[in-house]
Amino acid sequence: MRRKEEVAATPDVADPLGACSNATLRKAARRLGKLYDDALAPSGLRATQYVLLIQIGALGTPTMAELAKSLLMDLSATRHSLGPLIRDRMVKLRVDTNDRRVKRVSLTAAGEARSAEAGQLWRRAQDHFERAFGSARAARLREELSVVASATFEDALLSAGELRAEAPERTKAIRKM
Repeated sequence: MRRKEEVAATPDVADPLGACSNATLRKAARRLGKLYDDALAPSGLRATQYVLLIQIGALGTPTMAELAKSLLMDLSATRHSLGPLIRDRMVKLRVDTNDRRVKRVSLTAAGEARSAEAGQLWRRAQDHFERAFGSARAARLREELSVVASATFEDALLSAGELRAEAPERTKAIRKM
């Protein structure tokens, strides 16, 4: 019998997109997203909301643009994702004291408490994933995905050539945030 850490990928059906990195990554993200969403459900948070709370807590009082950039999100998606957290008074927006056009994001006491509560649920999901996938493989997976999410890799993609003419402008816009 194979150890869990040696389990190889065995697709249930022939996958016409099996060689597509994007499709494979998105499928894996949906599988893990469901695991973490289910684990966090008792806290009333989705995994995406928990990530926002944790990132805001780590950054202190980031601007919306700083938060978006740290999560590789665009500004409108970040604002949309913050909506329920603002509504439920876990996060608040305030105008920056130096530039009234800029909004800063901060956790409220309720957001800090919910984040701490959800952290225990997240830990259980993380442990569950690592037991199923193998902790060494999980660490390697995070390392590889961190490379893909890095600015260095983005630069490598850009230097490999453009797929579309508008890609450099969008990349520059994201970097300016």
